[in-house]
Amino acid sequence: MRAANLPHRGEDMGKKSLFKAYLDFNVLYKILIGLVVGAIAGVILAAANVTALPAWISVFGTIFTRLLKMIIIPMIVGSLVVGASSVSPANVGKIGIRVVIIYLATSACGVIIGLVMANIFQPHAALASVEALAAGAAGKTGSTDVWSVISNIIPTSVLSSLVNETVLQVIFFSLIFGLCLSFLKVSKDERIKAAAHTTYQIFDCLTEVMMKVVRGIMQYAPIGVAVLIAEVFAKNGPKVAGALVMVVVACFIGYAIHIVLIYGGLLKIYGIKVKAFFKEARTPFITAFVTRSSNGTLPTTMTAAENLGIDKEVYAFSLPLGATINMDGTAIYQGVCAFFLVMSCYGRGLTIGEMGMITLLATLASIGTAGVPGAGAIMLAMVMQGINLPIAEGTILAGAYAMILGIDALLDMGRTALNVTGDLTCTACVAKRMKFLTPDSPLAKK
Repeated sequence: MRAANLPHRGEDMGKKSLFKAYLDFNVLYKILIGLVVGAIAGVILAAANVTALPAWISVFGTIFTRLLKMIIIPMIVGSLVVGASSVSPANVGKIGIRVVIIYLATSACGVIIGLVMANIFQPHAALASVEALAAGAAGKTGSTDVWSVISNIIPTSVLSSLVNETVLQVIFFSLIFGLCLSFLKVSKDERIKAAAHTTYQIFDCLTEVMMKVVRGIMQYAPIGVAVLIAEVFAKNGPKVAGALVMVVVACFIGYAIHIVLIYGGLLKIYGIKVKAFFKEARTPFITAFVTRSSNGTLPTTMTAAENLGIDKEVYAFSLPLGATINMDGTAIYQGVCAFFLVMSCYGRGLTIGEMGMITLLATLASIGTAGVPGAGAIMLAMVMQGINLPIAEGTILAGAYAMILGIDALLDMGRTALNVTGDLTCTACVAKRMKFLTPDSPLAKK
């Protein structure tokens, strides 16, 4: 009996081993493989004049898009409340305010550069159909009146904003809630202080749970991407592949322009020698490019800051904060990819109102962008929801979104390297302005 059972045990162990190997393999590479497999399958179907997948296969793509929509609101609430409440009021003084302002300003510049690159290169895959064009016309952002936009940021009912998935209102309330919570955490009243810490732990737990959910969804993503891409290629043929190359080109040129104009300009304005700065910044830049993790690169970035003679009081606060809220590369990615999705699916560019809303959403949402694989793509889904063009199952938009997700590994390398360089640039500028430099710092030399 034992001998008879041995093959079955071996088969079970083989299955577990195969499943574990799948989980251990880099998730972004798996998604890229899903893109390739789906594209090949789609081309074969197109050659056979099959433009629609069977319902039992198509459902796997539907499941993926529904999973993404499921996590948008809880991700926003949890990560923004934790991000805002993690900033100690003691540090939000003259140094903290300057750091936060410069981080948000460079992120806003990043979105604008991304939108400019998108309008110059106009990457799109020509996926539009009559139905999509009609939906695009109906989905345009209504009023471009700036005062209406500002007043509508404030929700009249928080519960209604959550239920209706009014993204900008949810972001506003979460930020206010988190900032107030940060002050209660240092209250002299022990009862209030204890309650604030308990509340923080609840939202911190929510964030960790959602990150776990995101990791799970990203493990399923290769399957969903393969199905969605197969549908896109089956309907449109291999001609759409060239559009993805244009997306990569637009993003990476945007990254380069941001480094030269924004970071180079800031260094010049604050009287910092560009050559001396980038001599130390190149190591965290390369590390971030390879690892694609701002948090994972943090020790290297801190070492670079120390080598630049920046006071630990400044970089110990600004660099971890920057790894959380300063996402300039992600901001450029949002601008380019949002244009790609709208142009591909609705045959039009972004309206002025939509571009303004994308700039605002991407800047504010950068505060709570999670440091997990696929977070940038989830943020893109949130931005599309914010301009009233949600990524819904069974739509062309879902297929175009899967195309972006398929090349996300490549785009992520550039945007993470840019994010980390931005953290160090902003930290160096604030340290120089506030005179928090060691006497032998290369930044102190004129």
